Amino acid sequence: MSAPGPLLIADTPWLLYRSFFALPSSIADADGRPVNALLGTVNALLALIDPPAGAGAGVAPRAVVCATGAEEARYRVELYPPYHAHRPKMPGELAEQWRRAPELLEAFGWAVAGSDDLEADDVMFSLAEQESEAGGRALLLTGDRDLYGAVSQHVAVVEMLKGGRHAQIGPEQVLERYGVPPELVPDFIALRGDPSDGLPGAPGIGAKTAAALLRNYGPLEDLLAAAREAEGTVRRDPDEMSPRTAATLREHDELLRTFKRIATLQRIEEPLPGDRPTDFAGGSRAAAEHGMKRLSERVAALAA
Repeated sequence: MSAPGPLLIADTPWLLYRSFFALPSSIADADGRPVNALLGTVNALLALIDPPAGAGAGVAPRAVVCATGAEEARYRVELYPPYHAHRPKMPGELAEQWRRAPELLEAFGWAVAGSDDLEADDVMFSLAEQESEAGGRALLLTGDRDLYGAVSQHVAVVEMLKGGRHAQIGPEQVLERYGVPPELVPDFIALRGDPSDGLPGAPGIGAKTAAALLRNYGPLEDLLAAAREAEGTVRRDPDEMSPRTAATLREHDELLRTFKRIATLQRIEEPLPGDRPTDFAGGSRAAAEHGMKRLSERVAALAA
């Protein structure tokens, strides 16, 4: 008996935003309402499950979960008010598709899971952790690198490539890209910063320096302790942090700890779905109802 496929967990907000700005708003239903975000989101998931010719093997998930959540977690804003403050308000045409998305996604047999208090990242992390603990595997479809912190031997991030191809990012790939293992990704983000979330990081410390410091000293808390111990001492080893770096870390100690708390994905209990194949027939009907005729025809062929 073959092992069940992975649980495919999709970052719905990221897919909707990505599709809305990538596809023309002229893609509309019979009433003239844009459906570009909805179409792109469904197509991205189908490209994994039923990839185009020449794109390689697809994913055969045991179930698909479309994660949603708050635009920003309240506790993160309370910790650091500039968090997400630079992001523009959601366009009205996207907000209207956002409201219609759950119904369309569920018509394909895909579960929708969300949180009113935390972000989709946290929901995805929680589901992946639970799936791993239950002995399964999880694939995270997202472009948000915060979720590199959720990667393990049983959890991978799916990277969408050109031509409908995709790759999986596991622990080795995270280490290659960031220079630190997945468990140190929140520490790395705290030091390097994350412009997309409005986190500036430590002044003068870029990605290479952040990775090197974490490799040499361990987690952020140990690194900050080493920076305190370095005060007033003479640097004798070239591998030790420079006096300037140590001073920067001491000056921003509390703020960097706050950034790590913000970058740390939160665990909530979210029920795992049972094994559930994609309902191509139901998806075809829903696509037609939303004015996506070509998608409906394509999915109907898969159902047949």
